[in-house]
Amino acid sequence: MKRFLSVALLVGAFVLPLTYLPANSVDAVKEQGTVSVSYSTEKEVAPDTVEFSIAVRTTDKKSMQEASTKNKEISNKVYEYLKSNINTSNGDYIKTSNFSATPVYIYVNNKRILDKYEVSNNIIVHTKSLDKVSSLIDHSISLGATNVNSLNFILSNKDAQCAELLSKASKQIRSRADLVAASLGTGIAGIKNVNTSCSLNQRRVSYGYTNMKLMSARASADGVVQEASTNIESGNITIYANVDAQFYVK
Repeated sequence: MKRFLSVALLVGAFVLPLTYLPANSVDAVKEQGTVSVSYSTEKEVAPDTVEFSIAVRTTDKKSMQEASTKNKEISNKVYEYLKSNINTSNGDYIKTSNFSATPVYIYVNNKRILDKYEVSNNIIVHTKSLDKVSSLIDHSISLGATNVNSLNFILSNKDAQCAELLSKASKQIRSRADLVAASLGTGIAGIKNVNTSCSLNQRRVSYGYTNMKLMSARASADGVVQEASTNIESGNITIYANVDAQFYVK
């Protein structure tokens, strides 16, 4: 865990000419001394959730309806498999994020001609079963899914983790402020302002995962397709917390 500390002491006074002030307001315009402290800390935690996007793309040269029918058949198989292999009671879910059906044109001799009809169905999988990610992806591809467009590892309890780090940082801030003020022969009189921030680096895995996976699937002697397991490591997520505070001194 890394910590960074900076301290600055600011003391000043500003008094207007007495001829412009009421007799009892001279003390009110004196600027009170302050001490500023900045403290940063970080820690690594393992993600507890993963979200990935699986696409089913189908095409047909003659008919949009045929391309759509093919897509529906494959998508239903993928949906059925995924739904039976996630734990909805634990917050897992599946949803369609994008569906499109469009004609695809190409240019030949500067003329635009219809090449094919394409239908795409994008499925988002959100699960806390990190140990199942490889098999979920591999089997979906074996069922006819054509792409894995994204794979993000997430920390679901970010707020709790940030609260813990900020609490520790705030205690360090006050302790260091007291130390600095005491070393200068004064003490802390109150808080002028506090600024906090907390962020994390979400684990995003770049994927160019296509139906080429089907070509690397192994077929057993009885003709049953056995998927070659894809190794996916979740790694760690780093959380960064920072507190900047300015205290009045006596």
